[in-house]
Amino acid sequence: MDHKLIISRTENFVKEQLGKDTTGHDWWHSDRVRNTACAIAEIEHADPFICTMAALLHDVADEKLNPSKEEGLRKVHTWLATYLTDQEQIRHIMMIIETMSYSGGGGEPMSTVEGQVVQDADRLDAIGAIGIARVFAFSGAKDRPIYDPELPPRDESLKEEYRDYSKGTAINHFYEKLLKLKTLMNTTYGRQLAEERHEFMLTYLDQFYKEWNQGDK
Repeated sequence: MDHKLIISRTENFVKEQLGKDTTGHDWWHSDRVRNTACAIAEIEHADPFICTMAALLHDVADEKLNPSKEEGLRKVHTWLATYLTDQEQIRHIMMIIETMSYSGGGGEPMSTVEGQVVQDADRLDAIGAIGIARVFAFSGAKDRPIYDPELPPRDESLKEEYRDYSKGTAINHFYEKLLKLKTLMNTTYGRQLAEERHEFMLTYLDQFYKEWNQGDK
């Protein structure tokens, strides 16, 4: 089966899996990550097929959207094994998906340029104007308030803390994750794209606090 047909079927599969998501991890997120990954891959001379497949499928396996990380990974592996005969391609795609999560800023560094490309693309979609929209969508879905000036940002260095969605606020998440992503980009082009989006978030936060404190004396 040629790559174009595999990609087309994978697109349909991702739409089926994520089409009803309202947390910011929907089909359109995967589509944007794929498109950004392809743009970075061209500059970084990465394998476009590996980048495309990993980008499209990365949230199908996400533990936030499955009963467990293991169950999500099994679902993706089963899909890949149905359409790919090259075991190295399957191994590479699965490796990217397994290790690309932010997880509080920890985790192993990506060992291949394709992994670096897809991770950058995913992180870029978490910042800037779209990243702002996504953090509020996710926070609403998890019943987190917009902001509480008496609740400081958490230390998100531990995975257990990062995955505890019952605590925190949408605004705190900027400090717990989003504003850290610029310095975690892997590729030169990814860092360039992150600069503008990072600055936009800082501008947004300035305006947010200005409006929040409008009546203060």
